[in-house]
Amino acid sequence: YLPADVSRSASLLEKAVQQYLIVSTISVYAKMDRPGLDENSELIVLSDPTVDKVTNETYGGLKALSEKAAEAAMPGKVTVVRPGLIVGPGDNTDRFTYWPARVARGGDILAPESPNAPTQFIDVRDLANFLLHLIEQRNIGTFNADAQAGSITMGKVMNACLKVSPKAGKPVWVSADFLAENNVGPWMDLPCWIPAKGDEAGFGRRSAKKALAAGLKYRSLDSTVRDTLAYWNALPAARRAKPGAGLSAEREAEVLAKWATKTKK
Repeated sequence: YLPADVSRSASLLEKAVQQYLIVSTISVYAKMDRPGLDENSELIVLSDPTVDKVTNETYGGLKALSEKAAEAAMPGKVTVVRPGLIVGPGDNTDRFTYWPARVARGGDILAPESPNAPTQFIDVRDLANFLLHLIEQRNIGTFNADAQAGSITMGKVMNACLKVSPKAGKPVWVSADFLAENNVGPWMDLPCWIPAKGDEAGFGRRSAKKALAAGLKYRSLDSTVRDTLAYWNALPAARRAKPGAGLSAEREAEVLAKWATKTKK
């Protein structure tokens, strides 16, 4: 997370190893305003490069500085992997996990915008396999490790969740404007989703072509959903009672009721 830590570790290893792999993030990018942006896109530059506290505002910039610190310590020996949202069994953020868990409860499900709304993420197991592959091949360079641009939509996520749900459920697609009017935010209230417009017009469609060419492989979305739900169900009840992301059942019901009233007019 901090460039000073990377400088120390990379400097210590510089004469002992032939490759230094750093897991960065797609949050290093300054812009997401159009589809297809790749590894050459502009990076965030912090106004204060000496900051040493990781916050939502400094996270991406510190990761960008960490990449530079690695290359400075071990020029020509660095592999940088920039994952998108990492999902699957073991994820303790509950961001993607919200959807399999929510759909499993059945009933009307508040779904954002439309089935065609793009999203993008990578199963942690696919990411791990890719990291090992890059090391085994001694592949130096920078790679966006994410789903193929435009390959996943919220509709596909919902359908995969419905396949493994123990209860019948029905997605209710609610417009982005209505959600904003009712203070339902993207990403944390309704995970995996950001309206793909304006400064975020490229959301869900950042290029992963270079990683694919280097050997990144994906398991099926159905597999990720099924295994994530199994992981969630195996957690203690007290943990599942306090998810780290997504709307509460009460808040979701409130917004759905307002939407039903609006659409009946």
